Amino acid sequence: MVTRATGLTTVTDVTDADFEAEVLGAELPVLVEFTADWCPPCRQMGPVLKALVAEEGDRLKVVQLDVDSNPATTNAYKVLSMPTFMVFRGGEPVKAMVGARAKRKLLEELADVI
Repeated sequence: MVTRATGLTTVTDVTDADFEAEVLGAELPVLVEFTADWCPPCRQMGPVLKALVAEEGDRLKVVQLDVDSNPATTNAYKVLSMPTFMVFRGGEPVKAMVGARAKRKLLEELADVI
């Protein structure tokens, strides 16, 4: 597990190996961004996710999973497009969204799950 820190915000990278512990076993709801280095909209979401952590980090855990390095988890959740966002609560996916979006729009879409 690698944690990127920028000021008071951290977005954690998860892998196939630690997905169960970090996401499925988390106490808070978890927003997972299925991402790839070659995906421009995914890179565009970096600052949005950091801002989201700064604003909602006490109510929501935010992690990223690289689809190229972690095919088992990517295939298990049938992720075909990047970025795909999935919210997990109690070990189950409760919401999925595809494509980059502004922080305001993302917060609106997350309102019913956090």
